[in-house]
Formats: sequence, C-alpha cells, structure tokens
Amino acid sequence: MTRRERPGEQRRVLIGVAGGSASGKTMVAERVTEQLGSRRIAIIKQDSYYRDISQLPFEERQRQNFDHPDAIDRELLAEQLRVLLQGGAIRMPVYDFKRHLRLTRTIPVSGCRIIIVEGILILDDPVLRALMDIKVYIDTDSDVRLLRRIQRDVTERRRTLESVIEQYQDTVRPMHLQFVEPSKRFADVIIPEGGHNEVAIDLLVTKVRAILASSAEGGA
Repeated sequence: MTRRERPGEQRRVLIGVAGGSASGKTMVAERVTEQLGSRRIAIIKQDSYYRDISQLPFEERQRQNFDHPDAIDRELLAEQLRVLLQGGAIRMPVYDFKRHLRLTRTIPVSGCRIIIVEGILILDDPVLRALMDIKVYIDTDSDVRLLRRIQRDVTERRRTLESVIEQYQDTVRPMHLQFVEPSKRFADVIIPEGGHNEVAIDLLVTKVRAILASSAEGGA
C-alpha cells in the first residue's frame, strides 16, 4: 500500500538504507544523522525485528537462516514505521545476537521527523519500499564485507572464526545473491564505499533537507 499523508499533517521522511551484510549501512545512517542533527532522527535496524524463536532450543536457533526474508517480522516492522510516519510512538524490539532471542526489553521511539531504516532485506519488501521517500543501496565488495563480518562477529558477538565462515558459506552468501543483490534495482541512490563516500552522503543530506523544506513551504 502506498504511503499517504493527511492534509495538514507534518511531513516526515523515511530513508531506507540497504546493502549486503557488513556493507557499511550503519555508518551511512550515522553519517547522515550527524549532518542533519540527531535530535529528531531515529535509526531503526531491521536486525531488531528478527522473529521470536524463543520456543526453540539454543542449538536449533543457531541453525536458523537469519538471512532469509522469512526470518524478519516484516509485518511488525512495517506497522511500527507507519506509526512513526504518522507521528506516533513505538516500542522497538531488542534482539540478543549471542543467544538468538528477542528480549522482553524494548526501546521507546517517538517524535521523529526523519526515520532511517537499515537492513539487508528492506528493499526486497514492496510494502516497506512503498513507505520510503528515499531508497539507498550500499554497494561494497564481497571480500571487504566478509572481512568486516568476521571482525564484528568474532569481536562483538564472541563467535568462532569457523562458525562465521560456515554461516557465510551456507546462508549469508546464497541469500545475498538471491535476495539482497537483486534488490539493488529498486534503489534511488547506489553508494559505493558506504559512509566513506563524502559526495554521496552530502547529496543524500541535501535531498532530505529539500523534502523537508518543500513540505514546510506547502504548509505541511
């Protein structure tokens, strides 16, 4: 369903930032936030919306394919984005990557003028795409992404090197080729080098400011 705003409603901007695992999506979101000012900007991460599989034993949770679209609670993500775009408040889920569990704790998010949603599969979903004002794809070489993923998962998530490589071969790379890479065609902007691409970041920030300025002039 295409996003529609009510007459007189304050304009809010939704930016979607997609790309392969460890491509630099978070860095782009943070760079944009820095330039626009973080007071009324929310960063929503697709990874917070993994489906609740707490009913499964830990060993079975470890074997799940977390890179397939079905692993994401896309209905909840779309619903909460709609609430934010309408000026409402949400309780964003919190996910424990070490235990593969959605926690009971949530994070309150409200009062956003700009929302950035980032994740590998957000451009694969037509419902999410219809909500976005700007669709961005971060295009980073696969060898760079693999090295970043190894560093992140071993350091931050305390996984073994063997398990990271096995997961990359079994699910990450196949799902990237099947779902993530093809979603690039839906992007309005493709950014090589991610957050290190100063020109692309400046252009993205300029576009967001233009949308907000246009809505202000129109009385929204």
